[in-house]
Amino acid sequence: MIGTLQCVVLDCHYPAGLAQFYAALLGGEVDRPDPRWTLHDSWSTVHLPDGRVLAFQRVEDYRPPIWPDPAHPQQFHLDVDVPDLAAAEAAAVALGAEIKARHERWTVLVDPAGHPFCLVPHRQG
Repeated sequence: MIGTLQCVVLDCHYPAGLAQFYAALLGGEVDRPDPRWTLHDSWSTVHLPDGRVLAFQRVEDYRPPIWPDPAHPQQFHLDVDVPDLAAAEAAAVALGAEIKARHERWTVLVDPAGHPFCLVPHRQG
């Protein structure tokens, strides 16, 4: 092993707004002081309840992926485990997400900056 994952960073236009979106979606604390980085207008974070960190950085000429257009690929996405798919969809849309596709066992949405993520019903092991 060379190192450990510090955080996942998403590019966007408005870091603080996207951090608020993901904190409402996944729980956690927005912009908690952390010695690993400096918080400012171009960088915002969410410390998730399980200890993982999502970070958001401003990119002035940010262009969102267009799902499922291969000319504007998603590059990565998050899968979010949920207890009730319909309730999670409604809550995510109320936060500003947009549903892009419903599948038999998951739903594809995009966050307010255009990043795709999937809501996946929790399945016992």
